Amino acid sequence: MKLLVVSHPCVSPVNQQFFAEVEALSGWGLTIVVPSNWQNEYGKLNSVARWPGLRGRLVGVPVWNPGSIPLHAYRSLLVSLLKREMPDVIYVHHEPYALATAQVYLANRISVKRAIGFFSCQNILKRYPPPFEQCQRAVFRWSSFAFSATRSVEQVLLKKGYQGASTILPFGLDPNIYNPRQDAQIVRQRLRGSDDEIVIGYVGRIVEEKGLATLLRALSTLKDLRWGLVVIGSGPYETEFERLARQLGLSRRVQRVGYVPHEDAPLYLSAFDLLVLPSETRPNWSEQFGRVVTEALACGTPVVGSDSGEIPNLLRTTGGGLIFPEGKAEALARQIRRLVVEPALRRELVTKGRPSVLAEYTNRPLAERFAQAIEHAVT
Repeated sequence: MKLLVVSHPCVSPVNQQFFAEVEALSGWGLTIVVPSNWQNEYGKLNSVARWPGLRGRLVGVPVWNPGSIPLHAYRSLLVSLLKREMPDVIYVHHEPYALATAQVYLANRISVKRAIGFFSCQNILKRYPPPFEQCQRAVFRWSSFAFSATRSVEQVLLKKGYQGASTILPFGLDPNIYNPRQDAQIVRQRLRGSDDEIVIGYVGRIVEEKGLATLLRALSTLKDLRWGLVVIGSGPYETEFERLARQLGLSRRVQRVGYVPHEDAPLYLSAFDLLVLPSETRPNWSEQFGRVVTEALACGTPVVGSDSGEIPNLLRTTGGGLIFPEGKAEALARQIRRLVVEPALRRELVTKGRPSVLAEYTNRPLAERFAQAIEHAVT
């Protein structure tokens, strides 16, 4: 069988890894189509590069509006590409309301007419103006299958009117990459202010909705403890974050690392004594998955997370962390204090959480689930 995947996330080689696992597991022929001029969230241009384990074809096609997930579209009708590839099934790794999704679906309808499906991680019900709502309805009608990142995402699809086959497919990781690193001790010593200091980590976008103000306010009540906060990531909230840290007298305890490449993230996650994910729901956003939760647990690091979106479900399912009500600095401070002063609790959470992540959230079992759903859709 030949599978054609259209995916803007796969412009980053690490995101091709899942499909390389599918390819190795199934023996299918694989072609991945990606934007050749994509801009990431930091405004940097991504060149088309291949994941080392990928055997199939990687095709770059230029897009309009590079960097806009819902509004980008390929500068090609894609009809000739589909006729040339002649896939048995097409997987559009995009939300159903996106322009690129409608574009691929239309190209399929007027050319090869193959089984086709999409992916969604939207966990808040939203309505869209024309033509997006109409495009989404057409995508629903023409779909043979769909993948939802979580159960709540699947429920949103049902409320929107999707009635086809649906499979839960959370984000996976490679345990050969995300694991406790032996050289993390060197990084931990570099990050610590003293040998007995606990390293608290945050990894993600520096934006207001990630709850960073709540995190700083919580930490400002824990000055009696020995800890340091290491912040990895960048974003528009950086200036306000640094201002608030100064105002609360925390500047000397906070290290800003900035952007870290995907391949270096496991080293930092392994070096942290605990990770905090204090996301806060907004009218148009709720934490869709919290991939850094499973990545941290795979690296042997317990997590304190808010109850925004999917975070509490992940922490309850894995048993790898503590939960606090989003936006509540006092509650967050209590959970952080517990993990700072109780090393046995940190070990207990990792002992529970890491095996669960390895069993449920790694690429191999998820690739098997994906392949089974695809085979069912084309039979």
